[in-house]
Amino acid sequence: MKKPISPRTHGVLDYATVVATAAAPTIFKFPEQAARLCYGIAGSYLGLSMLTDYPLSVKRAVPFKAHGATEAVLGAALPALPKALGFSDHRAARNFLFGLTALTFVVASLTDWKTTALGSRPSALG
Repeated sequence: MKKPISPRTHGVLDYATVVATAAAPTIFKFPEQAARLCYGIAGSYLGLSMLTDYPLSVKRAVPFKAHGATEAVLGAALPALPKALGFSDHRAARNFLFGLTALTFVVASLTDWKTTALGSRPSALG
């Protein structure tokens, strides 16, 4: 079964996530630790997105599958960060990160990781 999220669509979702993650601390008045975390995530994610081998990149240096593996690691770490950084009692910040975790795993599970940046799928032979 072909998955519905293409590399191009995944890129659009990535850049939208960067904007939302960078804006959330101001919109929801996150405490300093949560705001710093969000700005760090947004900046790192922007860099990864700009360097991923997909249609919306600036330079195609990171293979699309490696991008997915990086997202999986980040997604696995996100739920522990509010407690580890001392803002688990701030409901909006904590829930934003939980939501970001859910979004990361839903998008990853629906992304067609086998499609190349040019829209073709590798052959069965190679």
